[in-house]
Amino acid sequence: MARAPQTFRERVRRRLDTEVGAIRKQGAFPVALVYPSPYRVGMSSLGYQRIYRALQEAPGLGAERAFLDDDATPGEPHPQLLTYESLRAVSDFPVFAVSVAYELEVAGLVQVLEGAGMPIFRSDRDARHPFVLGGGPLTFSNPTPLSPYCDAVIMGEAEALVVDVVRTLESTRGRSEQLAALAKLPHVWVPALHGEQLPSLSQCDDELLPAWGPIRAEDTELSSMFLIETSRGCSRGCTYCVMRRSTNGGMRIVSHEKILATIPADAKRVGLVGAAVSDHPRIVDIVRTLTDRGAEVGLSSLRPDKLKLEFVQALKSAGYRTLTTAMDGPSERMRKQLDRRAEIRHLLRAAENARAVKMDRLKLYLMIGLPGETDEDIDECVRFTTELSKIIPVALGIAPFCPKRNTPMVDAPFAGVSVVEHRLDRLRRGLRGRADVRSISAKWAWIEALLAAGGDAEGRAVAEAVHAGGGFAAYKRAFAQLSPRPGKPNRLPIVA
Repeated sequence: MARAPQTFRERVRRRLDTEVGAIRKQGAFPVALVYPSPYRVGMSSLGYQRIYRALQEAPGLGAERAFLDDDATPGEPHPQLLTYESLRAVSDFPVFAVSVAYELEVAGLVQVLEGAGMPIFRSDRDARHPFVLGGGPLTFSNPTPLSPYCDAVIMGEAEALVVDVVRTLESTRGRSEQLAALAKLPHVWVPALHGEQLPSLSQCDDELLPAWGPIRAEDTELSSMFLIETSRGCSRGCTYCVMRRSTNGGMRIVSHEKILATIPADAKRVGLVGAAVSDHPRIVDIVRTLTDRGAEVGLSSLRPDKLKLEFVQALKSAGYRTLTTAMDGPSERMRKQLDRRAEIRHLLRAAENARAVKMDRLKLYLMIGLPGETDEDIDECVRFTTELSKIIPVALGIAPFCPKRNTPMVDAPFAGVSVVEHRLDRLRRGLRGRADVRSISAKWAWIEALLAAGGDAEGRAVAEAVHAGGGFAAYKRAFAQLSPRPGKPNRLPIVA
C-alpha cells in the first residue's frame, strides 16, 4: 500500500528531529528568516545558516526559519507560510528577512510573500505588515529586481551588519522612520529613498571568518554536512565572475588551524565552501586531517590547475568518486578571453590523475554562447572531450553565458536562445556515445540574463509571470510588455 503524503506539520517535525546543532531560542524581537527555495536548498546555503547564527547569538534577538513550500506551484496559491520552529505565521513577525541567491529565485520571493498573506509590493505595505529585509549573494551583482518587493536590502557580506539593521528596526516606529534610519547605515539600500542607486558592498572583518553553519540537516542537498568556508572571495580575475578580485579586494585565507578547530569532532560529513577552495595553500593537509578523523569531505570548487596527483589522492580518500572541475570555455581561445588559468595540460592531467586513483568519471563545467564564439570553438570542445573520454568517462555540465554586473563582461550580449540551442545540439551530436552532456535551458538562461541586466520593471514582470503559471511563455509575455529604457537596448532581441 502506498504511503499517504506527509502533511506540512509532519514534514517539519521529521526534519527538525533529524537536525543536529539547531539553536533553540526565543528572542524578544524575532525575525522570520525566509529562503525563497525549498528547505532542502535553503539548509544547504552556508550564507543563510550564517545569518541564522548571527541573529540567534545576538542578545534579545532571535530567528525562526521558513522556506518555499516543497510543492509550491507558480500560478497556484502558496500554502500559508509558517516558521519551522513554532509553526507561527510569518505575517506575525516584525521582520521578514529573505536571502536571495540568484535571479531566478525572485519568483520564489513572490510566492513566499504571497504565502505570508501580505501585499507582495512594498508600495502596498505599511507598518501593519512585516518589514521585508533582503540580502544574499544576488547583492554582489544586481539586486535591483528586488526593488518592488524589499523595503531595504543589505549589500554584500551581511553577517556583521544584519544585527545592527534589525536593532535599528526594533528601535524605530513607523515605516517612514524605519526607512529613514536604515538609509543612514552604510551598505544598506533603501529603494524608496535611493531609487536604483546602490551603496557599496559590506565586507566583514577577517576576525569573523570563517563562516560556518550551526545546523547539520539530513533532508537537504548536502545531507548532514557541516558547512564551513576556507576563504572569502577569490584572487583570480575571471572576467565573467562576480566574485573576481575586483569585487571584494581579493581572497582572504582562513588558517588551516582555525578551520580544523572549528569543525566538530563528531562531524562525519564536512563541506568546505568558497569561491576557490582548492586555492587554499593547505587544502591537501585539511582534507587529509579530516579524512583521518573519519569524515567524508566535499569541496565546492576545484580548479584544474590545482589537481595534482597528491590532491586527487586525498580527494579519493575523502570519498570522491567523481572529480569535478571547470573547463569554463569550449576552446583554448575562449578560455584565454575569460582570463582563465585552465589549460589543456591541466585538464589532461586531471583526467589522468582521476583514472590513476580509480575514480569513476571526470565532470567538467563550461559555458557556451560566449562573445565571439563560433561553431569552430564547439568543434574543438568535441575533439578535446573525445580525447579525455579515452582516459576516463566524461560528463559535461553546460551553462549558457549570462553577463553580470560588477564584471568586465557586463556589457557583453547574451548570445540568444536559438544560437545557444544550436551550439548545444552541435555539441551533443558531436559527443553522442562519448560523453554525457547536460545543460541549463537556454530559455531560462535568457530570463536570467534579462533580470541580471534589469531593474524594478523586470522585477515586477516576474510577479506577472508567476501569476500566469511561471512558464517560459508567461515570462516572455511579461517582458514583452515592458517599455524600452532610454539609452539602453531593447530587451527582447536577446530571445532570438
